[in-house]
Amino acid sequence: MSVIQSYRSLSDAQKGRARGAPAYSIYVNRPLGRVLASVAHAAGLTPNQVTLVSAAFTFTGIALLVAVPPSLPLGVIVWLMLAIGYAWDSADGQVARLRGGGSLVGEWLDHIVDSAKIVSLHVAVVVGMYRYVEPLEATWLLVPLAFAVVATVTFFGMILNDLLRARLGVGQSTQTGGSSPLRAIAGLPTDYGTLCFVFVFWGWAPGFMALYTLLALAAILYLAAALAVWFRKMNALSGVQA
Repeated sequence: MSVIQSYRSLSDAQKGRARGAPAYSIYVNRPLGRVLASVAHAAGLTPNQVTLVSAAFTFTGIALLVAVPPSLPLGVIVWLMLAIGYAWDSADGQVARLRGGGSLVGEWLDHIVDSAKIVSLHVAVVVGMYRYVEPLEATWLLVPLAFAVVATVTFFGMILNDLLRARLGVGQSTQTGGSSPLRAIAGLPTDYGTLCFVFVFWGWAPGFMALYTLLALAAILYLAAALAVWFRKMNALSGVQA
């Protein structure tokens, strides 16, 4: 199947939008992933191979934060590595759909890579700041550490929600509602694509820390609201009064 044929076939093989999915993920990352998936499928790559390509870009960008002193050119490179890795992350599932469906091991590998990148990106910020930013108030290191905790709990919460709902035969978020344009735009502060772009300012410490801290606060507020909603829904599904 050619690239063009693969691309056209994907129009009939797209999954639904997750409820509350943010704008970058919907309007930028998934279309980019569709192009990459078409190329990968035409080249004969498997979904797992696409996942590994995604990981190679992502963890190259993360490693640069630790290994190379900050600069504006480096920030652009890191952003591109993370953004390209994110696009390839969208492509693996689309390749799986082109091939007739994903596999258990493919889903496992995808989630393992995602969980590793979510925490390691913020750990790399801690290490990079500690190594290269002077003078640095030690309290600023608490921001990426808190961000790592919040991002990890949020990711695990979403995975656990779908796991427990599936056990009861309840549809996942992609099956139970879409995301309006207004809601998608409102979700930009919590979008991984937005976080990737902030690294453009990696060589300008005050600007980077201001934007990064705002995103950390948005992530904290989102998790606080999400936990309340998730608990209420789980309580309703279990039939147990808290």
